[in-house]
Amino acid sequence: MADPVDETPADLPEPDDAELEAFWRLARSHARLNALPGYLGVNPIETLRPPAWGFGATPEHADELGALVADGTKTATASALWDYEATGEPVPEPGEMSIVLDGSAHPIALIVTTEVEVAAFDQVSADHAHAEGEGDRTLAHWREVHERFFTEHKDHDRPFAPDMPVVLERFTLLYAAPGAGGDASG
Repeated sequence: MADPVDETPADLPEPDDAELEAFWRLARSHARLNALPGYLGVNPIETLRPPAWGFGATPEHADELGALVADGTKTATASALWDYEATGEPVPEPGEMSIVLDGSAHPIALIVTTEVEVAAFDQVSADHAHAEGEGDRTLAHWREVHERFFTEHKDHDRPFAPDMPVVLERFTLLYAAPGAGGDASG
C-alpha cells in the first residue's frame, strides 16, 4: 500500500486484461505452478489469476521498484497499517501471490508473500530495510525515505508517528518477465 515501494500509483494506467492473462499463463508455467495436482477437479491456480498492482506512488516508482523485484534485489516491502484500516483493504497474508506491474501497467513479475508482521516504525530492523533493496539498503535510508513517504502519500488522516504500525511483508520472486530488471528464469 503506502511506501515508496508499496502503493499502486494513482496515475498508473489500467492493465490490459489479455496481457495479464498471457503473463499469468507464462508465469504459471515457468514457476511450475500448473504442475500442482488438482485432486478435487480443476486446480484453482489454473483458473484464478492473482491481483496485479504496482509499487510506489508514481509510475517512475513502479518502474524502479518493479525492476528491483524482477532482478531479485527487493524481497520485502512495508506499508502503513493505518492505510489498510482506512481503505478496508485486507493486510497481505503468507501464500498470496501477486502480479507486479511496471509504471505502464505491464506485468513484470510474479511474487508470493512468505511472511507478514506488524511492527512499530521505529522498531523496523536493519535486516528488513536491507531486504527492501532501496538506496544504500541501510536502516537510516529506509527510515528517511519511509517517513517522508508515510507523510506525503497516505490514505488516513493521522500524522506520522515513530511508533505507527507498519505492515512488513517478505516475498519470493517466482517469475520475472524477460527484460524486466534482470534474470527472467524466476
